Amino acid sequence: MATLQVTYDGFQHCTALKLPQNKSAAMDCPYTGKGEELSPANMVGSGLAGCMLISMGTLAIRDKIDINETCVDIEVEQSEKRIESINLIFNMAHAYAEKDRLKLERAAGMCPIKSSFHPDTSISIEYK
Repeated sequence: MATLQVTYDGFQHCTALKLPQNKSAAMDCPYTGKGEELSPANMVGSGLAGCMLISMGTLAIRDKIDINETCVDIEVEQSEKRIESINLIFNMAHAYAEKDRLKLERAAGMCPIKSSFHPDTSISIEYK
């Protein structure tokens, strides 16, 4: 059985549904749709940022480091044919000791989604 289902709703709009929890996310085309929902490219950038935060979270739980309220600003640039670049700025929630900050950054780099992109896709990451 599928665990994710995407349905075309008309007028350049789709709804993604995670089964069986029935959690949903709406998407539409920023160019020919209404541009009111996340675009598929936004979802790709969000997926990368989320994966990196979850990777950091695994380390944070183990080492008892509070990363709550850490957020990521995301900019996705695409051409007509593909995503050209994803720029991520991690806004760290706290001033961490240097050793903890390096561990968190390394953990974020272990995200399996990050290594799934084509080498021509530029991914820049900044930690603030």
